[in-house]
Amino acid sequence: MAQFTVNAQRFDPYKNFKFRVKWDGRYVAGVSKVGGLKKTTEVVKYREGGDPSSSRKSPGRTEFEAVSLERGVTHDTEFEKWANKVWNFGSGLGAEVSLNDFRKDIIIELYNEAGQLALAYKLYRCWVSEYQALPDLDANANAVAIQHIKLENEGWERDYAVTEPTEPSFTEPQD
Repeated sequence: MAQFTVNAQRFDPYKNFKFRVKWDGRYVAGVSKVGGLKKTTEVVKYREGGDPSSSRKSPGRTEFEAVSLERGVTHDTEFEKWANKVWNFGSGLGAEVSLNDFRKDIIIELYNEAGQLALAYKLYRCWVSEYQALPDLDANANAVAIQHIKLENEGWERDYAVTEPTEPSFTEPQD
């Protein structure tokens, strides 16, 4: 079992704006938004024969919701390459789908304000179910063009090997 240390000085929850996404052993450039990690376990209701007035509940199947990633449109082709493994138009009859390697495990890392790794989650057997290469384009707008992918997954878990960092203390210089 992993040992946990408690940072007695930290009372604030971590902020949601310092994070990185990694797949194939590399960080993915420019990811600006990651959808929440959510799982839901079905409730199985049953009744005992001698107790007809009430039902009991037990856990059933657990479903893991898809996670969306967003980033500004650049020349980096990682989103598109992965999306094309599920269906690649014009690749030829019988070669539209890459069943060999269309799934990836990804890691989502959350950092504290000092830039230290605080939490990490591993998402397993992800594949792209939705890909948006370009948003609506509007000549009257003043916004960043965002592309997104939606990742189906077969489960996720926290990486307990990532322990709470000892946050730095900035002290006044001594005279």
